Amino acid sequence: MKNIAVILSGCGVFDGAEIYESVLTLLRIEQQGAKYHCMAPNKLQMHVVDHRTGDAVEGESRNVLTEAARIARGEIIDLAQANPDDYDALIIPGGFGAAKNLSDFAVTGADCTLDPELTRFTQAIHQQGKPVGMICIAPAMAPRLFGEGVACTIGSDEGAAGAINTMGGAHQTCSVSDIVVDEQRKLVTTPAYMLAGSITEAASGINKLVDKVLAMS
Repeated sequence: MKNIAVILSGCGVFDGAEIYESVLTLLRIEQQGAKYHCMAPNKLQMHVVDHRTGDAVEGESRNVLTEAARIARGEIIDLAQANPDDYDALIIPGGFGAAKNLSDFAVTGADCTLDPELTRFTQAIHQQGKPVGMICIAPAMAPRLFGEGVACTIGSDEGAAGAINTMGGAHQTCSVSDIVVDEQRKLVTTPAYMLAGSITEAASGINKLVDKVLAMS
């Protein structure tokens, strides 16, 4: 049975992993006869957002790994302890946590840096010839992880697409129900909630992404 690593970035669209995207990913992996193992970096979030208002909460801090454990029902490990040899592929759901906790893309755009443990694990998976799937805003990290010319999508947002191209990526416009595949690098990306207006729309592309990642692994 294939074992898929899933890196989460907290819990909640505005300051962590997008919950629907994460759950849809886990569901599809299991539906296709594979298993998953969730992991997240053990560090503080960039900030905490009140999801009722969209405002940052002053004076409050939360741990990325602790928050991500909510989605994983407690079955999660510290990304620093994850061994790439144990997995057949990697998928990274979106949510602003990918741009705030796994990287600082939300703040610095094309000048972004990535979490060192995320970089270590993802590049090790890639160097072993295993596929990687990235969802929503997560593909903004692709040029830093896979190098110049990497094909990926965040949908059609001009600002994020422009930043990807500035970093050396080759952004491709994509509909919510489709995927972009860089066959050479074994990278699969889909827009999900960068474009989705409903959980059903988000699932349409995520299901294709998971299926393709599994087929390539």
